[in-house]
Amino acid sequence: MVPHPTIRRAAVDLAAVREQWGDLLAAIGRRPAAEWPPREARGFLDQLATDDRADDDLEEQPAERVGRLPLTIREHPAPLNLDALDAAIAAERDLFDLADALAEQVQRPIRAGRDDRGRFTQDRADATDPARWHYQSQTSPGSRAYGLHWAAVWVEGRLLGEDPGDLFRAVPPLLLDHAAATAARARRHVERALGRDGRTTTLADPCPWCAGLLTGHTQPGGEPLVTCSTGPRCGAPVLVDEHGRRAWRGAELVGLWAGLIANVADK
Repeated sequence: MVPHPTIRRAAVDLAAVREQWGDLLAAIGRRPAAEWPPREARGFLDQLATDDRADDDLEEQPAERVGRLPLTIREHPAPLNLDALDAAIAAERDLFDLADALAEQVQRPIRAGRDDRGRFTQDRADATDPARWHYQSQTSPGSRAYGLHWAAVWVEGRLLGEDPGDLFRAVPPLLLDHAAATAARARRHVERALGRDGRTTTLADPCPWCAGLLTGHTQPGGEPLVTCSTGPRCGAPVLVDEHGRRAWRGAELVGLWAGLIANVADK
């Protein structure tokens, strides 16, 4: 069964929040800078370059990934990017509150059980079911302890109707609209703080192949793009986009940065 367009849109927005959450948390500890591409994209390009250099050593020296970014907001004694911190707090609060609202409306109450003495009590297995959303209380953070990433996954599961047992029922239409609006707002918070909300920036250096004007574009979803104003006459080894401009995206940006660096070194 094909999901309703509102559900599909909300699922895409929730996935975008999850995929960029680590970048947002990392940005909290970095001073904001008016540069292009965003620092997170530069990190991606640096990693591509490092991977290229390390290709010959992979068989002899297996790579280890260390220092993984946390999925929850850490304590920052002196956050360097308040916009990123505010965006993270707002997105987290919105999705936590949304999960609470969904659980209240669609999650079955805990079944009754009996203890060793035959007294009625909560069914322990049902109460601790990991598929449940557990509310925050004065003594426990509940499911919020797992951070925004888990909240987004759980909310998406409810919207898509996953886990078709008797634990959850379908999301009511009004709550579905609210969920979609909340997911879209969370995505806007994240992408605006990361400079990925559709901005364009004129790069200071000209195209290494034709000296044309280079323009950087950030797009919702996180992939940076650079275009050259010269058009098809530019000799850069990349494809022409739908507007007739040479365009660098993804791994192709490594070659562009190498050309820009070489031009600067020659001056």
